[in-house]
Amino acid sequence: MKNTNFKKVVLAYSGGLDTSAIVPWLKENYDCEVVCCVGDIGQDPAELKGVQEKAIKSGASSCHVVDLKEQFAREAIFPLVKAGCVYEGVYLLGTSMARPILARAQVEVAKQVGADALSHGCTGKGNDQVRFESTFAALAPELPVIAPWRIWNMRSREDLLNYLAERKIPTTASVTKIYSRDENAFHLSTEGGELESSWNAPGENIWQWTKPLADTPNAPAYVTLDIEQGEIRKINGEVLSPYQVVKVLNEVGAAHGIGRVDLIENRLVGMKSRGCYETPGGTIMMNAVRGLEQLVYDRDSLKLRQQLALDLAEKVYDGKWFVPATRALFAAIDSLATQLTGTVVVELFKGHATVTQRKSLNSLYSEAFATFGKDEVYNQAHAEGFIRLFSLPSRIRALKAAGKTD
Repeated sequence: MKNTNFKKVVLAYSGGLDTSAIVPWLKENYDCEVVCCVGDIGQDPAELKGVQEKAIKSGASSCHVVDLKEQFAREAIFPLVKAGCVYEGVYLLGTSMARPILARAQVEVAKQVGADALSHGCTGKGNDQVRFESTFAALAPELPVIAPWRIWNMRSREDLLNYLAERKIPTTASVTKIYSRDENAFHLSTEGGELESSWNAPGENIWQWTKPLADTPNAPAYVTLDIEQGEIRKINGEVLSPYQVVKVLNEVGAAHGIGRVDLIENRLVGMKSRGCYETPGGTIMMNAVRGLEQLVYDRDSLKLRQQLALDLAEKVYDGKWFVPATRALFAAIDSLATQLTGTVVVELFKGHATVTQRKSLNSLYSEAFATFGKDEVYNQAHAEGFIRLFSLPSRIRALKAAGKTD
């Protein structure tokens, strides 16, 4: 297991139990210096408080905390909302989209400090190992990757706690923690515990951000969103940065119980897993942009956008962020979105984010054509010839079956 060729390893560090144990384990098994890299992507500030000190006490030589909040919102959240990316019908890819941003920051730190290897705390059963290592392969193929969960003989939370206790390394973790949670600016996911049985309904203790519907306001709230080329620029007339947009909409959406998803998904590695996701702001954003699409996109454009979104969602879920096909998909989405500018009003009420008003200078909706009242722009008699030509293959097939044509 030892490899004295590794002198300095940069570890993707969170301060949790797994990575706290990985720091001393790397030092013991590779006789190397360990540099920790922490990405601030909008998780609970309490997770970042004292994280550098914790890393040093675990044996790291240094700990770099990188502020990625605006970058994450601008380069991941906004593009995927614009694209309408949803995995398996409901999952807005909150964890998936964050991993390449974190892994890229880790590579940048590794190059800054002259590291000769990278490491992460992802398990051998999950998707994240693929996402991190695919990013490493694209951006730093020369750096070997150490994945302790695929190497060491520790298999449980108790094993890790005992390992740290034997080395007198402090940790706030305990055996009583039953959930695995992942939080960033866009979403909060919860796995484990009673959720491992598909027959157990999630209790209110699962949900950390969103209010239960019984405790939400009994009157709806309304938010007005100004959208430019598929990206939300203003909320109720106030210009906000991408991260601020997400933060504000998370707060208002959570208060109305919006954005809960209980999903059994197909992991890339082949098994199914169950997760409860909370994405209140993302749900509002997604519905708003889709509402504006209804005005602006013709049928062929909308169909193409939907097809691109399905392909892009799979690429992102699988960790293929830095591949040419993904870049091409983003470019196509951007091209379609050049006309996606306008204003949308979203009603927030009892878990629902419903578009109630929308307008755009690029709207293809014409009240003059669509009206059920008297109009001067549409001759209904013209529909007869259209229908006859549109249904011509069916007419020919039926005549042939009846023996009435050659």
